[in-house]
Amino acid sequence: MVSDDASHASQAKTAVAGPLDNLLGIQGTALSLHRARIDQIASNIANADTPGYLARDIDFEQALQRAAGSADAGVDIARTAPGHLNAHNSAGAPARQVYRIPLQPAQDGNTVELSTENAKFAEAAMRYQATLTFIEGRMNTLKTAIKGGE
Repeated sequence: MVSDDASHASQAKTAVAGPLDNLLGIQGTALSLHRARIDQIASNIANADTPGYLARDIDFEQALQRAAGSADAGVDIARTAPGHLNAHNSAGAPARQVYRIPLQPAQDGNTVELSTENAKFAEAAMRYQATLTFIEGRMNTLKTAIKGGE
């Protein structure tokens, strides 16, 4: 994968913010990053027939490390139109976007390979669901602690 040359996006926070971050820890950030990655892969699939479209992905591991404050600076996703969603994690750090290098690029310059995108989408959806399950367990534990183990 090759880094994107996009500029920094604004430092907005997602819906999971504030005191909830302290309860969820890194899982809240991971959930936001998984969502941003699923959105990006869905965009790749939607643009499979667009000439010159370059398939993109989010460097999940680096974005998660960056949110934890341990990664070096990189290149971030830019909002190029008002309707675009911010791809920020719950710590407000933008996710790093990278281009996919295709196994066999198309003649029209499009680098989307549907089999790769479908596999990546399924993997990302599975990871999103696993993170949700972990957060649900954490919330149930907190609810039990608050109720006193009833």
